[in-house]
Amino acid sequence: MKSEPNAEPSADAPDEGRLVRMFKALAHPNRLRLFEEIRQGSGSFAEREALGAGKGVGGCLLQHVIDVLNVGAPTVSHHLRELVNAGLVQTERVGKQVHCQVVPDALREAAAFFAQDAAPAAAAA
Repeated sequence: MKSEPNAEPSADAPDEGRLVRMFKALAHPNRLRLFEEIRQGSGSFAEREALGAGKGVGGCLLQHVIDVLNVGAPTVSHHLRELVNAGLVQTERVGKQVHCQVVPDALREAAAFFAQDAAPAAAAA
């Protein structure tokens, strides 16, 4: 559904500024790969055990991401900071490790943005 430029956004409409920050952060290939690796929550069983099994913690350890992406730690740190600033990823120190996790609300907000035009189009077909 197209909206007028000066129209009031609906209460359930995603925040435009937040969406711009999220999509801009994901526009860089390294950040997109980093985000996808974190989203998939990959990592070895030992890494997950280090996070504390049974605590309901998803995501992965930062060191795993650095190893998988084959990119230097300073580069990964820079791109991770951009994803955190965009509200896409959160980090938490667990002992000596840094755990990375996708922010679930960010995924829901992006999905809601794409779904708002999909529903009327599907109904028209």
